[in-house]
Amino acid sequence: MSRRTLRQQQKAERRSHSWWYALGGVAVVLIGVVVALVLTGGTKPKLAKAAVATTSAAPAPVATCPLTGTPAPGGIVPARPALGIKIGNYPGDRPSAGLNQADIVFEEPVEGAITRLVAIFQCQGAALVGDLRSAREPDAGILSQLSDPLFVHAGGIDPVLALMASSPLIDKNLLDGSYESAIIHPAGRVAPYSTFVSTASLWAFDPTDTTPPAPIFQYSAALPTGSVAGSGASVHIPFSSTSDVTWQWSAAAGKYIRSYAGAPDILLDGSQTAANNVVILSVQTATGPWVENSEGGHEVDVTATGTGPLVVMRDGVAITGTWSRSSLTAPATLTTTGGVPITLEPGNTWEELVPDGVTVTQTAAATTGAGGGAATTTAP
Repeated sequence: MSRRTLRQQQKAERRSHSWWYALGGVAVVLIGVVVALVLTGGTKPKLAKAAVATTSAAPAPVATCPLTGTPAPGGIVPARPALGIKIGNYPGDRPSAGLNQADIVFEEPVEGAITRLVAIFQCQGAALVGDLRSAREPDAGILSQLSDPLFVHAGGIDPVLALMASSPLIDKNLLDGSYESAIIHPAGRVAPYSTFVSTASLWAFDPTDTTPPAPIFQYSAALPTGSVAGSGASVHIPFSSTSDVTWQWSAAAGKYIRSYAGAPDILLDGSQTAANNVVILSVQTATGPWVENSEGGHEVDVTATGTGPLVVMRDGVAITGTWSRSSLTAPATLTTTGGVPITLEPGNTWEELVPDGVTVTQTAAATTGAGGGAATTTAP
């Protein structure tokens, strides 16, 4: 066989081999398809859908009022400072106005075993607040924890006015001649019980101050962990015969309601004074060096720092513990006897500064066939 004939024969064999390999490859593919159809029940295999990343926006935090822990009106904390207003609490000062609109009300002992009030407004205002009375020494300790608040009062003796001027607050004395336009004299009231104001006119005194205060209490709808629920139906605080205070739990209102010597404390608008929380601090007091009135009564000095016994009334429950305050510009910490922080029910609060030695009595709700029990707390 010639070389040319041999090459032609080899080319013919390679062409036949290539055709066979190609045919074999097609056969393999066809077999694979058949097997796939059998395994999938004769249907086309489904393609996996591409995973779609989904994100859900976290709900925006609810703005809360710093001094009540409740949702801010319209979802926005008002851009204004805390406003403290000094209110009388002698029988001639009553009925008062605006107390149920205040975020916090402080009750302080003053000369003659009477008490006076400092009503603090921030998230809410009131069209009528009063009656306004003069400043006292304990006001500096009360107000210094409220982030440079406005403080509005009707005068004061010179040493007290000097103390207010040196304290971290913005002092507004209505009797200095600069703020007479803010004074309201309701019909039927006579001096010295006739000076009333509206909160709107007082905030207008300093419109450039747009900084809300820092909170001074912690809030939670739940009772503190480990707190003992009991003896919380009412609490009696006998400051004196003219300020013989009782707070009674009202399940219908979900609040404590206030009375004097058994008579409801009814405000000018016809409502009864009420609070979600009553915080009772036993504090050390002393007769101060400053003569307050023409009868020779001296100022009562309150030691606002340190530590002492505590009772917190909330949700029909009395929680006993300890208060501790390191400086005038810091609020007191409130803890149970077991050291757990005490939280308040969101809402308005009354803080009672009770002189040590005054017996505070909590009474439990009566049960069927038995009277309610009582528990007392007396500061050393």
